[in-house]
Amino acid sequence: MTTDPVSPAPIPEKLLNTVATQCTRGVTKDYAVFVHALLERFKTAVDAIILYGSCLRTGNLDEGIADLYVLVDDYERAYDKRYLSLLNAWLPPNVFYLEVLHQGRTLRAKYAVISTADFEKGAKYWFHSYIWARFAQPSRLLFTRNDANRKQVYLAYAQSVLTFLRSGVRTLENTSLTVEMLWTRCLLLSYAAELRPENETRARHLAVTNLEDFTQLTRHAYPALTDLLSYQPDNDTYLCQNTPQLRRRALRHWLLRRWQGRLLSVLRLSKATLTFRDCLDYAAWKIERHTGVQLEITPWLRRHPIIWGFSVIWQVLRKGAIR
Repeated sequence: MTTDPVSPAPIPEKLLNTVATQCTRGVTKDYAVFVHALLERFKTAVDAIILYGSCLRTGNLDEGIADLYVLVDDYERAYDKRYLSLLNAWLPPNVFYLEVLHQGRTLRAKYAVISTADFEKGAKYWFHSYIWARFAQPSRLLFTRNDANRKQVYLAYAQSVLTFLRSGVRTLENTSLTVEMLWTRCLLLSYAAELRPENETRARHLAVTNLEDFTQLTRHAYPALTDLLSYQPDNDTYLCQNTPQLRRRALRHWLLRRWQGRLLSVLRLSKATLTFRDCLDYAAWKIERHTGVQLEITPWLRRHPIIWGFSVIWQVLRKGAIR
């Protein structure tokens, strides 16, 4: 993946403290069964386990699928099958499905495996927003191996916030924006860079729901963003300070991210045919939900899931879902 210039300023200490506070808030005890199952599978290779996504926001595990990230120290140590470590290194993360019986209930999770080193690179250096847009948003740290790993995760979270805001703010016109407006605009950019159906209403809802957290993150990230933003205390807004050249360049970058992200999304869904149980049905549902393209899964393609992946790319391109 290509890289984008990172923030020239160091991470503010208050931003680190804020993300540490936010990501260590309590969650339902049900998530402990997922942590136990993942530690059983990956054993001492696990550096951290992170919860994010819709179940974190709704708290409903009975009807939803929890979204988890498993950070490992080394891909080869994490797997007993070499092809999985090679796939993970080639295009992180690998995605798997997990079901756990707990107190008479079936709890479900989708978990992504990525090395801690790739997670840190994704937050700071990746051109595409796949990591830094996700982890600028609320998440919970369910497990860390030790204090050193915990600090690595906090630094990656804080860097994600800076990269997310810096990359998004560069596209905005020179006007004063509230925190809600600022995050809504930046979230929309990241949604458009992946095969995701969320619109402005969804982005605004997320910004409103997490407004207190986003306000703190923006306030404490601000010292590293003063070249792009000017805080207006009279009306509690942030004035964007872009040059026309900077804004044009940023908009071109996000256009490239849209092309790159949609292709990467299809490739990751295709790769999941090797790791995700019932992956073809899940991938077909997700692609139809995100693009409107209905995909046929024939018995022959079920026996050859990699070929199905290439078929997906062709059908999505032919039907104009990737523009």
